[in-house]
Amino acid sequence: MAAYVQDSIMLLGDSLTQAHVYNRKMDVVNRGFSGYNTDWILPVFDQVFATKEQQQHLPKVRLLVIWFGANDAALPVRDQHVPLERYKANLAHLITAVRSPDSPRHSPDTRIVLMTAPLVNTHQWGVRQAERGNVMDRDFETTRTYAAAAKELGAAKGVPVVDLWTKIYDAAGQEEAALSGFMTDGLHLNRDGYQIVFDELIKTTTANFPEYHYENFKFVFVTSVV
Repeated sequence: MAAYVQDSIMLLGDSLTQAHVYNRKMDVVNRGFSGYNTDWILPVFDQVFATKEQQQHLPKVRLLVIWFGANDAALPVRDQHVPLERYKANLAHLITAVRSPDSPRHSPDTRIVLMTAPLVNTHQWGVRQAERGNVMDRDFETTRTYAAAAKELGAAKGVPVVDLWTKIYDAAGQEEAALSGFMTDGLHLNRDGYQIVFDELIKTTTANFPEYHYENFKFVFVTSVV
């Protein structure tokens, strides 16, 4: 009896959202790398995304979600910092690697969604850094710039973008201090923050690739047992 293989969604980034709604519909391949920026992910991507030859024997990656920027947008005092133009170039490289017929990892069945980096709450993050004896390495306006760059690149490449920066800022009443309601430490999101991520990702995916909405997939290995 042949093994059943489901198609998959790949979540590529430094932090990732929930995807339980696809359970038993598509496999969710989590490729989140804590602390990574777009410079560091490029060689890793070559190892985790199959070549055209390998794809013939593997489930198809139907949706690739790319979420980087939180670490790229760190100030130059951190080795995580990636200059803005190189950040955009790195994102473009990932998109081209999947889309270009000349790429060894060309995957015509894969749809791509970009997500902007969320904000930083410097009030929370500053306290954390001070408690640890670290210098301040994040800036509110810098994250806005990197989020805008991701949106610009998405528009130029025809790739849908989830604007998390704006959505979370709006949810906080456009007050930086109020971001504490959506963040654990000023950088990482809490449950309410991730709920926005999830809702906006599903909304963007549905609007652009309705065939990939989770309700359009049938369960596999269905049982009548309750």
